[in-house]
Amino acid sequence: MLSMDLPLTPMLARVAEHIPAGMAYEPKWDGWRCVLARDGGEVRLWSRHGTELTAHFPELVAAAAEQLPERCVVDGEIIIIAGDRLDYTRLAGRLAEVSRAATLARESPGTLLIFDLLALDEHQLLDLPWEVRRELLEQIGDGLQAPLLLSPVTRDEELAHDWFDRFEGAGLDGVVAKPLGGRYAPGQRGWLTIKHRRTADVVVAGYRLDRTSTPERPQLGSLLLGLFDEQDQLHAVGVCAGFPGAIRGELAEMFAALEQHPGDPAYEGHPWSPRSAARTGVRVPDHVTRWSRPRDQAHLIWPPLVAEVGFDQLHDEVRFRSNTSFLRWRVDKDPVECRFDQLEPPVRFDLAAILADATPDES
Repeated sequence: MLSMDLPLTPMLARVAEHIPAGMAYEPKWDGWRCVLARDGGEVRLWSRHGTELTAHFPELVAAAAEQLPERCVVDGEIIIIAGDRLDYTRLAGRLAEVSRAATLARESPGTLLIFDLLALDEHQLLDLPWEVRRELLEQIGDGLQAPLLLSPVTRDEELAHDWFDRFEGAGLDGVVAKPLGGRYAPGQRGWLTIKHRRTADVVVAGYRLDRTSTPERPQLGSLLLGLFDEQDQLHAVGVCAGFPGAIRGELAEMFAALEQHPGDPAYEGHPWSPRSAARTGVRVPDHVTRWSRPRDQAHLIWPPLVAEVGFDQLHDEVRFRSNTSFLRWRVDKDPVECRFDQLEPPVRFDLAAILADATPDES
């Protein structure tokens, strides 16, 4: 069997534009990847990046010791359910001090959605086809109860499209497609992920420099994005990053020419300056102060620019869940036209309806 030390780097997925035919399909959960290993009375959990999570999720440790085979390694996703949706903010809060783990387990209990079986008894199963591993997983997972559940799966492409459209309203990211005969290749992107992608026109009202930036060679790190609400107040909604290294220097020079500094009239009137934000109560980017570390400093610009960005999901319908991707500048658009009302939230869908199918293969 695999070692009870970090067993392996989880298998990953690469992005695809469309749901492919002839594969197995699972919901893409918006949580934390987790490899769980049990060896008799010992249970340990690791994140995708190798961080040990064992002490932070005592409820999952106890459930695994009670419900899973004595010797096994499984792969899955930790989520937190709040009402009829996933709640990533509460999940992030579970990495607080370990001394609070028991309290947080009661207040914001985690659920582990298991989707792969990597080892059982004395046997490692990585070289077995996915469909064989899934069959074995369903055998050992028959009768699992929360907080351990099997992630739903289907081989019906039409149903996968239906999941993709409906499940977003419960906070899911999209669909993962897996080859039926594929082996488990640690660290390799052998699966496909099809995510929801939308676009929005946003106000660019500031920027941060890259961690590699120096006074001699400034390099752009990210753009600070905003949208106007119904009261014409500009709220920070996220960032846009990932620019090619070849143009980061040029972009840093462009934004430096637009930067406003404390004491400048344009700075004091900027919606995100400390004085303006204290008056209006708008959400502002982190580190809009002169005391921030240089690499974290939010630099405010005026006049603002407009850009079109791609995004995958909204968080609480007021900000982008993750970094956006730059698509193009919108010189034809006035910043005041960039408003929240362009972001149509998905129709809500009850998460319980998804989890009700968490054991059988919907093929």
